Formats: sequence, structure tokens, C-alpha cells
Amino acid sequence: MSAAQSTPDAPGIVRWDLAATAAARFTPAGPAISARAMRLAVASLRRHAESSVDHVHRISGLDAARDLRDSTVLVVDRAGWSKANAQSFEVLMEPAVEALRRRRPEQFGAAATALGGTAAAMEMAAVLGFLSAKVLGQYDPYAGLVSAVAAQRHPGGRLMLVAPNILTVERELNVEPEDFRLWVCLHEQTHRVQFAAAPWLREHMLAQITELADSLMGQPDTLRARLAEAVRSLPGRATEGPRPPLGVVGLLMGRREKEVLSHLTAVMSLLEGHANFVMDGVDASVVPSVKTIRRRFERRSELQGALDRFVRRLLGMDAKMRQYRDGQRFVEHVVGAVGLGRFNRVWDAPENLPTEAEIHDPAAWIARVLGGGAPPA
Repeated sequence: MSAAQSTPDAPGIVRWDLAATAAARFTPAGPAISARAMRLAVASLRRHAESSVDHVHRISGLDAARDLRDSTVLVVDRAGWSKANAQSFEVLMEPAVEALRRRRPEQFGAAATALGGTAAAMEMAAVLGFLSAKVLGQYDPYAGLVSAVAAQRHPGGRLMLVAPNILTVERELNVEPEDFRLWVCLHEQTHRVQFAAAPWLREHMLAQITELADSLMGQPDTLRARLAEAVRSLPGRATEGPRPPLGVVGLLMGRREKEVLSHLTAVMSLLEGHANFVMDGVDASVVPSVKTIRRRFERRSELQGALDRFVRRLLGMDAKMRQYRDGQRFVEHVVGAVGLGRFNRVWDAPENLPTEAEIHDPAAWIARVLGGGAPPA
């Protein structure tokens, strides 16, 4: 049963349809801006999303950036972002849910009871509503899996730029709007190019997430506690009583679960670190006020990776994950040691992805994958 086929009456772990619609009620109001100004801003974002691809190609050296037809660029509002992510969460969780339903119906019933489809949906809606006011942009590689219609529109995925949030941040930072919009688009288009350069990556990550989620489904009480903790931990929300010690959850994982978690940690660090590497690869000839933007934006680190931080907390990954700067340091070290072309072999196959240990020891990745550290060409 696909996301498009699920119904409110179907038994399940989370009422995803309810989560999508309820998230809009939790979405804070956007900035006060006239309809005309918003139309101009949307056109500007579309223009920069298009022009940023050439810069990503030049900086990354990935030929996949030459002709991106695998996905769609959407400029959305906060409610649209929330709905899209509710759909993607269902896609990510569905394989594990269905596997549990088939193989272990008793545990599936226990999970459904423990989570409570409606209650869990409302908690998810609260999270999505909060994040909808924070996320500037996002590349969703799983959008084509939502339905047959979605697969036709964006078979590879969809890139979303959240217009109200971009306008809010550029005003708060008091930076040149056109420069800031291009700068944001560079980061998000890099993610799009990564998945185009490595067409196997979507299914690879989906398989890893499914395996980890399947394990979580077998621990319904723990999963509910994680979801509730993620909601209570949102800034501005009052908390009552002790919080579940999510850092201890790792002790409940078996060896294979820890291996999967470590692998996802490394891949996510690589993707974000590489996007930061490309974003920082522009100079004043491309983004005239780039130094000012970087300096002021660093003070707003809470805006970066908000969705990923929630997913980490939900999966117990927050104790394992390093900040994205570790991934950027990995990329910078490898490129500096062996050159951009040889670094790009990381996108050739799953076995070329760095391990979590190699993210912190780039020389080990060079030795394993490239067979040494020849100087850049």
C-alpha cells in the first residue's frame, strides 16, 4: 500500500494523512508581504535555482549537473513543505511497517497500540509545523516514491525552496536578497546533483533506513518515547517531568543496528559536508556579499539541518552524529590531497562511501578507496 493509497481508516502506526493536514494548523504565520512582492520573490528563487546549477557543476566537477531532468524545483510555502515531508516520512517508514505487519502481526498490533495512530500523527504534525518555519530549502530524493503521479512529475525527487523562510532570514540578517537566495540555492542544488551523480544512492539509503526503522518498529514503546521527546524538546515548548534518556537507546541496539546507524551517520555527514564545500566555493564574482552572508548566517546555526536534527533525535542518532563541519573537513582534506576528480569517485558505488571513522580520518578513506594519496593533478 503506497502513501497515495493509505486511508484514514486503515490500521497503521501513524495517521499520516492527519499529520499532513494538522501540520498546517501548527505552522506559524509567515512574514507580512504583499502578493506582488511574493510573486517577485518566487520568480527570483526560480531564477537562482536555475542559475546555481552551472556554479555547482563548476565547483563540484560533477557532470550530472549539466542536464538535471531527474527532479522538479518547487517554491513552496510552509504548509506545502509540511505536507510534502509527511508524505516522505510515510514513504520512509512504510516498508518497515508493512514488513512488521506481515511477519509479526502481534508486534505490529502492539506498535500501533503503543503509538496510537492519531496521537502520533498530532505529535508529528507539531514537529512538522515547527520545522516548517525554520527550513530554508530541502532536496527530497524520495518524492518519486509517493505515488505513480509523483513518479512522473519528479522521478528522482523534488527540490523545495521555502519562500517565506528565505525572505524572513534575509531580512533578519540584513543581507542582499538576490545574493542570499543564490547562496541558498547553491547548497540545495548540490544535494540534487549528488543524487543525480549517484543514481544508486536513493535506494541504498532507503534500504538502510528501512532496516533501522524495522528494528524500531520492534521496540514500539521506545519509538513512542523518542517521538514524544522530539516534540517536547522543541524550543518554546514547556516540558513536564523527566525526559527519556535517548542517549541510552544506543545501548539497546544490536551490533548490526549500530553498523547501520554508523553508516547513515557517515553518509549524511558526507552529503551535507559536500554541499557546504560547494556553497563555500563561490567567491565575490558569483555572490558579491558572500563573506557577509557567511559571517551572519553562522550565527543562525539553528536554522541549518533542522529536519535532520529531528530525525537524528527520533532515531537516537543525535548522540552519534557530528556537526556537518566534520563532513566538510573530510571533503576539503581529500580534495586538497588528491584533487577534485579523484574525490568524486565517492559517488561511483556504495563501497566508495566513507565510513564514520573515515569521516574523521580522510587519509584512511584515500588509502582504502584510491590506494594512496597521489598529489592533485
